[in-house]
Amino acid sequence: MKKFINDPFNLVDEMLDGFLAVHKKKIRKLEDVRSIARTDAPVAGKVGIVSGGGSGHKPAFIGFCGEGMLDAVAVGEIFTSPPPLACYEAVKAANGGKGVLILLGNYAGDVMNFQMSADLSAADGIEVEQVILTDDVASAPKGQENRRRGVSGAFLCWKVAGAKAAAGGSLAECKEVVERVNANTRTIGVALSPCTVPAKGSPTFVLADDEMEYGVGHHGEPGTERIKMMSLDDTVQKMMNEILVDLPFTKGDNVAVVINGLGSTPQIELYAAFRKVKSILDTEKINIENAYVGEFFTGLEMAGFSITLSKLDPEIKSLLDAPASTPCYTC
Repeated sequence: MKKFINDPFNLVDEMLDGFLAVHKKKIRKLEDVRSIARTDAPVAGKVGIVSGGGSGHKPAFIGFCGEGMLDAVAVGEIFTSPPPLACYEAVKAANGGKGVLILLGNYAGDVMNFQMSADLSAADGIEVEQVILTDDVASAPKGQENRRRGVSGAFLCWKVAGAKAAAGGSLAECKEVVERVNANTRTIGVALSPCTVPAKGSPTFVLADDEMEYGVGHHGEPGTERIKMMSLDDTVQKMMNEILVDLPFTKGDNVAVVINGLGSTPQIELYAAFRKVKSILDTEKINIENAYVGEFFTGLEMAGFSITLSKLDPEIKSLLDAPASTPCYTC
């Protein structure tokens, strides 16, 4: 294993120290826990938006804490859920008196620990709602969407939730709009090489030079199948075929597209992938209204990318276009 680290068990805290020093005007650390919040949180009279999860997904989750997106984030060890107390303090930090909406990926530890934080918060009189995000089509079959992982489609949900809250939406309205986005979002990923968790020191899977891991998870989980290398266009076509079957689209639909790098895929390849996605959607007469290319939800240094497609309605479109100011995304 070759990495620029000191002690692997100190890496998350050292990363967080550096992140906070760079973004001290926008972000503060909460006392006694590994959680962060906007410097102006809680914002009185606004629904608080909270998320969190394991580290190793930068810029998710902490990079999207700020105006128009997340109010507070609980930070876990690499690919490990944050503890209940960190989640609880994040909820308290985001509570401006109008309730708190928790957005979390569908991972057992995250679900359990955030539920504990919601129970503790409710005992304090804080109204809390949760939405479990489930956009990864590779992680469970059609008809079992509630079993699917939440991956890079979360970026769209954080943006929409934050914008709805900033516009004065109620807790119920913020939850409904995220549920609408989640129900209309699909993601699938592919990888050419794995990642190595520093504390483990060995790759999460091994590929031959002529192989790809298809349907890969953002924690370096092996995918649904191991396939032979294909051209970029053929790879994107296979991925898009699966997305378009799983959530049928019709001519004239408006969509958002996210091409998300998984950690070490250069932008030259990501933009080339978007070109093919656009070509496929143009042929299907599906309109791309919002496009995002870059790294939003990575898996350490995994070489690969994911495609996210999300159906839009006029409200969702306006919320995606609303202002946001975070360390890693500005609109």
